[in-house]
Formats: sequence, C-alpha cells, structure tokens
Amino acid sequence: MSRPVWLSLLTQHGENPPWLLKYRSSEGFIIGTVALAVFTDMFLYGVIVPVVPFSLQERSHVSEDRVQYWVSVLIAIYGASLLAFSPICGWLADHTSSRRSPLLLGLLALLGATVMLDAGSKISVFVVGRVLQGASAAVVWVVGLALLADTVPQERLGQAMGYVTAGMSLGILVAPLLGGVVFDRAGYNAVFSMAYTLVGLDIILRLLLVEKKVAARWLPDAPKRTENGTSSRGSDLQGEEIVESSYANTSKGGRSAINVEAGLEEDTASPPSPERTPNTPNKRLRSRLPPFLSLLYSRRLLAALFGALIQASLITAFDSVLTIHAASIFHWRSTGAALLFLPLVIPSFLSPLVGYLTDRYGSRYPTAIGFLLACPPFVCLRFVEQNTIRDKVLLCALLALIGFTLVLTFAPIMAEISGVVEDKEKRMLESGQEGYGKGGAYAQAYGLYNMAFAGGCLVGPLLAGFIAKYRGWGTMAWVLGLLSAATSVPSLLFTGGWILRKR
Repeated sequence: MSRPVWLSLLTQHGENPPWLLKYRSSEGFIIGTVALAVFTDMFLYGVIVPVVPFSLQERSHVSEDRVQYWVSVLIAIYGASLLAFSPICGWLADHTSSRRSPLLLGLLALLGATVMLDAGSKISVFVVGRVLQGASAAVVWVVGLALLADTVPQERLGQAMGYVTAGMSLGILVAPLLGGVVFDRAGYNAVFSMAYTLVGLDIILRLLLVEKKVAARWLPDAPKRTENGTSSRGSDLQGEEIVESSYANTSKGGRSAINVEAGLEEDTASPPSPERTPNTPNKRLRSRLPPFLSLLYSRRLLAALFGALIQASLITAFDSVLTIHAASIFHWRSTGAALLFLPLVIPSFLSPLVGYLTDRYGSRYPTAIGFLLACPPFVCLRFVEQNTIRDKVLLCALLALIGFTLVLTFAPIMAEISGVVEDKEKRMLESGQEGYGKGGAYAQAYGLYNMAFAGGCLVGPLLAGFIAKYRGWGTMAWVLGLLSAATSVPSLLFTGGWILRKR
C-alpha cells in the first residue's frame, strides 16, 4: 500500500525512497534551502529594526529618553546569544546523525521568537525573544554551513558559499526598508505577517530537504565510503585514484568523507616544526582534545577566524556612525541616511562570482587582496566633511568601493573553514588515526567561525562609535583602514596553508 505524498515528505527512513528524492537531495536544492534559511534569519532580524523603538514606547510604555538604551540592549542580547549558542550548536550538530533535525529545531526557535516579538508587551518578553532569535541564527549559520560542507565538494564550495552570502546581503538590504514602509502604511501586525509568511516557506523547504547521506540508501550512483575513509563511485572512475566527497549508508551513521585528490600535497597551517612530531607531548595532548579545541592549533584556521572577526567589525562599524555622521553633515533624516547603506550592500550580490573565482584560484589571494584594497576607501572617508554634492557623491562611491572590496573576503573565508577541517582529517587518516569520527567536525569549525563573526558584530560598532565620539570621524576612518590592511598580512601568509611551504 503506497504512502500519502505528505507522509513521504516527512519520512526519510522507510523502505521506499522519499518522493522526488533526486531533486530534494540535489546540490542546487540544498544550497537554495540554506540560502533561504540565511535570508529568513537576516530578514527577521532586520525587519523589526525600524519597528522596535515604536513598540517599546507604545506597548511597553518605555519613556522616550530610555528607548535608545533598550534598543542597544536588545541588539547586544542578540549578539551575545549568537556568540553563546554557536559552539553548543556546533558540538550537538556533529554528534547527531542528521543536519536536518537541528535546522528544524532552529526554525521552531525562530518562530517562537517572532511570536514573542509580535505579541509581547513587556521588556522581559522582548529579551527572551531576542535570545531565541540569536539561538536560531546560531543554528542556521553553524548547521547550515556544515550541511553545505557535507554536500558540496570542496572544489565548488566557494561558489556555494557565495550564494549564501548573497542571501544574507539580500536580507540585510530589503528587511529594514520593507519593515519601515509596511509599518508606516499598514501597521505593526502587517510587519509580522511578512515574517510568518517567510517562516512558513522556510518550514516547507526544510521539511522537503533530504541529506545526501540519507539519499545514498536509494540512489545507486551516490558515492560510498570505503574502510580507509576514502570513497569511490565504482567502475566509472576507470582506474583513477580519486578521493571524493561521499556519504556512508545511514545504517552506519555516515557523514561526508574527505574531498581531496589523491596525491595532493599535505597543506598545513604552518611551516614544519618539532611540535608536529607524533611523539611530542603537544601532539599527544592535541589528539585527546575535542575537535572544537584541537582545531584551534591550526594557524590556518586562526587566520580565517581573525579575518571573520575583522570582516564583521568593518561592516558593522557603520551601524553606529554612518547615520549620525550623515545627519550632522548633510542634515538628512533617517530615511536618507538609511539609503546610504545601499551602496555598501549591493556589491555583495557579486558573491557567487567571487566564490567561483575562489574555487578556481584558492582562498588566499581574494581574501588578502580584498582586505588590502579596502584600506584606501576607508581612509578616504575622512575627506567627507562638508554639505556639498561632491562630498555626497564621494561618500556613496567610497561606500560602494568598501562593499566591493570586502565582498572578496566573505565566500573565501567561509570555504576556508571547511578546507581546514578536510586537510586536518586527511592527515589524521594518513597517520592511522580515526579522524573526527562519524559526526565529523564541520559544524564545530563553523561554530568557531560564527563566534568570531559574532564577536566582530559586537566589537565593530563599539570601536567605531567610541573613536568617532572622542577622536572624530577622520581618525575613525584611518583606524579602520589600517585595521583592514593589517588583516591582509595573516590572510596572505596562512590562508590555504603556510605560504612558504613547498607544494
């Protein structure tokens, strides 16, 4: 007796294959689902930004002189929650048999947060809602990126991360504009009607999603994992020794295998040193540590995390200073000042192209060049100081250049995190160790990435705000420029492995 279609959508472990299995487990569908999840997260974060100040006054009866304080607190709570839940989500995701289940739990947390922010009237309810929102964001960014690393081979992962970056940018771009316009025209409830519609669509796609390792039970051409950790597609390889990204049978609780070509050089995080000798105390200690901590021994990963920290700091620095500076110089109100963020965000839609170039030429040079080229436009912001057409055009042009240069860093750094895990596990398997086990370490690595990015979101606005307040706009501009240029040095030296190591 055949099962109803709706039951086939939810069930992935019966004898018969799920409905439309080939399409639901395809790379394109999984990439689209993760990109939509990121867009949904950023949209729900940003759509309430122009609404919260009015909600605090009208619903929570907060006095006007305390609104700015509570808005800042609620923003900080979101960042703190994102920072705190990222390592937890990474550890749990690598110790469960499915990426899909945590993604669905994260979506429930996001739905709960939206209901609280919609129906709540007390500050305490808003606080809990923001905590849930931060926890949901941690799930999306950690588990979602780990799912992409499981699904997409390393040689195409940069482009996949580019689509995720484009989803993030689109959410950042349209959410505050739609939130403000809909709130002014249709009211508070209409804003959250958009949120519920988007969450509903996200629920459908996440329920439809079938992970590759689940699909491997029914698709005969799906790669299988061998005993030594490598993988094979069978006779179609025609004798070539290739180690591909593969998935074990779900009865064995498999996960993605190593995705490197046999004979590829051992790419390391640093030059050879005595600490690499297997018998040293440091090596023995490192092998006993959980992946979340042992990964931090990699200078290559530390360079990527530092890049993510500075990347987020530079982007979010404008949140605390750009609107105020535009209001004081050009006498613009909130709408005009908000439009200044458009030239900063629009270049992010080039992320898929940057990801494609990363897949072809590696992460090192796009990342280093992006940080280095961002320095001049940051420094030149100090010349925007008068209420003239020339200064307005100059400001928009500089913001567009900053957005374009920094977009060179997003997809490469995201792909680099996966590359570090893959190379480290390859070396572990070659030395006879068990690797990171069936759960792997992708989610924990992206948990570290998410922590670094969340830290930048906290540091950036504070750094730029305090410097602008006590030293002026010009000083803030060259400090951010020098910080960006300095970040290009470790990116050049360690991204993709120690630059002086012989290939």
